[in-house]
Amino acid sequence: MQITRRAIAMTFTQKLTFADYLALEDTGIEGRAELIEGELIALPPEAGLNLDIAAFVYIALVGLGIPYPLIQMGRCEVQTPVLAPKDAANRFPDLVVLRPEHRALTRQRMTITLEMPPPLWVMEVVSPGKTNRDRDYIRKRAQYAAVGIPEYVIVDPEEQAVLVLRLEQGEYIEAGRYAGDCLLQSPTFPALNLTAAQILSAGQ
Repeated sequence: MQITRRAIAMTFTQKLTFADYLALEDTGIEGRAELIEGELIALPPEAGLNLDIAAFVYIALVGLGIPYPLIQMGRCEVQTPVLAPKDAANRFPDLVVLRPEHRALTRQRMTITLEMPPPLWVMEVVSPGKTNRDRDYIRKRAQYAAVGIPEYVIVDPEEQAVLVLRLEQGEYIEAGRYAGDCLLQSPTFPALNLTAAQILSAGQ
């Protein structure tokens, strides 16, 4: 049964759990929001450059023959374990590649919960500022590893570099750091024929 945010507030004295959040019919927030320490925090609109980079890589992944419904840009929610204070219990990767079984599992809601198989691959584009850099390089890295996502790609326009991380024994190790005309080597998608420069210059 779906319940409204107001009903949740009247019924519960404690903060929202992730189950409470999933049951909400109306969050009272327009757009996406992260659940942080039991409270919903609205996410700001995505930067245009980040969207352009994600769209460019999206097109490249479709070109590999991956069915487009399995490639979600900025709208697929991934439940993440809270490993440290202020960690969000859900994340919205800039780009995520799902498994075929996710199509049926997300028919009603584009949310990958911890009970589901993890996505195959995620990508984040780093926004300026220390808080954003720490979030993508440290907090999301730890959370995505705990979820069990095999590959995490970090695109960093400020550093003009692309970092490819692969999961090994529950932790991410650096598979490669690429800049300029260096061709990315993706463990999950070895046929992804893109250079760092192509990705970083998308939309410019």
